Amino acid sequence: MSLVEFLPVPLPSTTNTQRLSGFGKEVRGVDIANITLEEFSIIEKVLYEHDFLLFRGVTMSPEQLYRIVKLFHPGTESHGHGKEKFEGKVEDDEKSPFFGIRKIPAVPQVLLIGNGTVREHEGISEAVLRHPSHKTFHRTRISDEDEAAGYTRFYHWHMDAALYDFNPPKVTGLYAIKVPQGPSQTVRYDDGSGDELPVSLGTTAFARGATMFDVLPKELKSVAVRSKVKYAPHPFHWMQPARAMSNALTLETEGLETPYDKLPSWTEDKVQTLPMLWKNPITGGLHLEIAGTAAAEIIIDALPDDKVRESAMYPDGAHLKDLREVRELIVQLMRPGIAPSLIYPHAWKERDFILFHNRGVNHSVVGSFKEDQVRVYHQCNLAPPEPPIGPDVEDIKKWA
Repeated sequence: MSLVEFLPVPLPSTTNTQRLSGFGKEVRGVDIANITLEEFSIIEKVLYEHDFLLFRGVTMSPEQLYRIVKLFHPGTESHGHGKEKFEGKVEDDEKSPFFGIRKIPAVPQVLLIGNGTVREHEGISEAVLRHPSHKTFHRTRISDEDEAAGYTRFYHWHMDAALYDFNPPKVTGLYAIKVPQGPSQTVRYDDGSGDELPVSLGTTAFARGATMFDVLPKELKSVAVRSKVKYAPHPFHWMQPARAMSNALTLETEGLETPYDKLPSWTEDKVQTLPMLWKNPITGGLHLEIAGTAAAEIIIDALPDDKVRESAMYPDGAHLKDLREVRELIVQLMRPGIAPSLIYPHAWKERDFILFHNRGVNHSVVGSFKEDQVRVYHQCNLAPPEPPIGPDVEDIKKWA
């Protein structure tokens, strides 16, 4: 085995380097497309320790991408949204986050994503791809004049997950084949904070779940460690008529969600209720992981008997079902962790391959492209048989 090197991922000048000092590694000395099992055992450990791995100058087929992601997910062959997703049709509603996404015919677990018209690609004669835009998802939008001046928004903070029937993937692989270049942009949060973040064109923004938990005040850490989120059945159908907040954390409460009795057929046993904090399998640390746009209810356990109740939030526990209350709490919990200084916006280059710990980070598509700016990526994640692990008894003793 060749010498494997792990170098710090260069953080932008906007970053609080102390808060993100352990995040991300650039890996050298590994042919990731032809990785050996011995090399994988090293890569797997480092990924869970640092949540994000970058490989430069990679040449990788869809079959090789599927193989490396499957090594993290033994026992499954299903894409993270199930094998029926993207089956036989292209999502034709531009409000959908899956609009225009195509499966690679020979390896249906690998998706073709990007922007613009792509022809004769891996068995696909033609695909019209669309980079997701806040214009089709947020309640408000940046003006055409401001967009022309380089302003943009986060599209949708999330982890990759169906959040119904299928467990959230452990790891996502993302491979950049064609990356259009252009002027940098500035993300506006537009939530009254005045926060902005300069980014490269078409960046993918990452927020480390461990840092998101770490920066919370004590009373919110207590809530997070005691809480579970119940997600709506078929959450992407449920949320589709609704509109997101300008900071992309969750939905505006306007009563636009699809009523449960109008959703595709569903059963209660496939509805997912997941802890807010997901335990890292290597470090044992807790990562704040909430899909705010899909959340329907929050269940909060009461404080343990030996804990001080004065000034505590929800000391007797609670079951929040009012969507406005659910979303207000989610913003309280997640907004500190997407401050500009805590974001890693990856500046893509062609043939970059990244692996990220999907149960340890939250991420968002960012920016906007013109139709003639062709962007081609392959993406793969898989639904494992086991759900995320939440806080244990010792975690609750420590943080509640």
